[in-house]
Amino acid sequence: MAEINAKDVMALRNETGLPMMACKKALTEAGGDKDKAIEILRKEMKGKMDTKLDRAAGEGRVAVKVDGSAAAIVELRAETDFTAKNDNFIRTAEKLAELALKAPAGAIEPTDEMRAAVDEIRAQTGENISIARAHKVEGDSAAKYGSYVHHDGKTGVLVQVHGNVADDVLRQICMHITAAVPRPQGVRPDDVPQAAVEKERRFRLEQAMESGKPKEIAEKIVEGGMRKFFEEIALNEQPFIMEPSKKIKDLVGGDNVIAAFYRWQVGEEKPA
Repeated sequence: MAEINAKDVMALRNETGLPMMACKKALTEAGGDKDKAIEILRKEMKGKMDTKLDRAAGEGRVAVKVDGSAAAIVELRAETDFTAKNDNFIRTAEKLAELALKAPAGAIEPTDEMRAAVDEIRAQTGENISIARAHKVEGDSAAKYGSYVHHDGKTGVLVQVHGNVADDVLRQICMHITAAVPRPQGVRPDDVPQAAVEKERRFRLEQAMESGKPKEIAEKIVEGGMRKFFEEIALNEQPFIMEPSKKIKDLVGGDNVIAAFYRWQVGEEKPA
């Protein structure tokens, strides 16, 4: 039987992040072969993880990667904030975003390579780690991207533009999208989800009618109010947080246009 020394056990622990005793047991079973020991640990920890998959994973991190005419955004969830701040977890989120760049454009179903990366961090942490969502954006040679991940990693923004917009301006737009209240729901007024528009219109009409205004007058009041609503909720029309005298469309400038944006926050029920 191969002799298992403390140095080998510590090296395996450092590589896997698993307890010393589990690493020693795996090395002993593997006859000192580190690669075999890692496979043993993976299988054992995955079996244990299968019993934990119903635990809520409400913490996590958003990662964004840009590569030429393509970009990807990924949300990786964990059970605890402690794990979400772990360097290995952060590296895994970034690796998943890189792997997402290999997928076709649109919403991404995790690949075998992505699932293997998640299994590895599950084994290291003992937590229910999962890919909440992943999306790839692709454009032509005129497409350009801006990205920003907030310092806590819980909010990430990806913006696609057509035209020559400076990198620092793109970053500022991403920061605006992160912090803007109300949160933008479309680039232009026509992009705002119709359900949100109709809900707001009904609410404003009911308010105007309850104040005793005739229906014709109430409808005119509503239309004026809806213009204000679109200024508040359409990204192009929002005053730039860092310089409110400018709108976002002024910041983009010229013939440049924002084609799409994604603002993801850890724990959201639906993508945005």
